[in-house]
Amino acid sequence: MNFFEQFLHDIKAIGGEFLDRFKNIPTALETVKAQLPTALTGFVVVLVMLAIIAVAILIFSKIMSVANKKSEKKEEAPVKTEKAGTPLPENTSAGSLVTTDVDEKTAAVIMAIVSKESGIPLNRLSFKSIKLMEEK
Repeated sequence: MNFFEQFLHDIKAIGGEFLDRFKNIPTALETVKAQLPTALTGFVVVLVMLAIIAVAILIFSKIMSVANKKSEKKEEAPVKTEKAGTPLPENTSAGSLVTTDVDEKTAAVIMAIVSKESGIPLNRLSFKSIKLMEEK
């Protein structure tokens, strides 16, 4: 056999091997059938894990809402103080006021500040007098 004959023989052998491999390539349906159990198992695992996470979130939210309700009840108790009392009707005041060297607008601002800072309704406070003090 000469070189050229050997070359053609090798080409035919390679071509035959390629043809055999090409004929044995699995179809798409065969590939899907082979991989379907693996894919379904993966989907089931993911869905089960998501369900577990959802249940855990529900449990923790219930626990936190119970804890928040308990803490709100504890916080509500100290809010009621004896000094605030019950407010009088809005058109009733707790006393009269004498102003000395102070205009009514300034006196009203002073009374509003005292009411806000003390937490006592303005009509429950009893101001006797407000007077301007001289600077020294």
